[in-house]
Amino acid sequence: MAYYIRTKNIFNPKDKEQFKVSRSKIDLFLNCPKCFYLDRKLGIPRPDMPGFTLNIAVDALLKKEFDIHRSQNQKHPLMKIYKVNAVPFAHAKLNEWRHNFTGIQYYYEPTNFLIFGAIDDLWINPQGELIIVDYKATSTQSPIDLDSEYKQPYKRQMEIYQWLFRKNGFPVSQTGYFVYCNGLSDKKAFDAKLEFDIQLIPYKGSYDWVEPALRQMKECLIADLPPEASQNCDYCCYRNSANKYN
Repeated sequence: MAYYIRTKNIFNPKDKEQFKVSRSKIDLFLNCPKCFYLDRKLGIPRPDMPGFTLNIAVDALLKKEFDIHRSQNQKHPLMKIYKVNAVPFAHAKLNEWRHNFTGIQYYYEPTNFLIFGAIDDLWINPQGELIIVDYKATSTQSPIDLDSEYKQPYKRQMEIYQWLFRKNGFPVSQTGYFVYCNGLSDKKAFDAKLEFDIQLIPYKGSYDWVEPALRQMKECLIADLPPEASQNCDYCCYRNSANKYN
């Protein structure tokens, strides 16, 4: 299959229109500025990864389940187990905020970026603060935590959502939650069903880094040449190694 160069949503420093930047592209910049530049400035994205369809199914079912309790303004049983004093938040724009191509948006004027990101869920506590909630699905025998290196983007993801809702004028709790679904592989048989152990993991976020990162992204994009690659970027390491044999 021939690789393509994208022609849409390309950054042009002379363009006065707002430039849309998704939450995932912020994380791409933090992971590797060179890959970000190639993607947003030159239209050369990283190769696509296959979709995690089972994770998508878990997300869809969790949303339906929490929406049942949302419609009745009552706690989900998981909230009761973990003693979270909140209920699912009902809002007319919830489906829009959940949609991948709209999400919750904020125009950050110093960079002319329109930042957006699609949430999984929102809860609200008695103080009227919104609680950002993210669903995760995995299957592991190891204890579930947020300490490993590959889970740091999860934390940044939540912090960007906290920043976005705060910028939209909502009071936001500093503590968000991950609803972590761990597929069990120790059952005697499959029996056409996959069972999960579900945990609720709190995370106290800090989004002070977001706006400085956005300004750095703008500086990156207006440069004439791409920046150096991150040393731990697998894509750039592969590209550099392959170029030796061209």
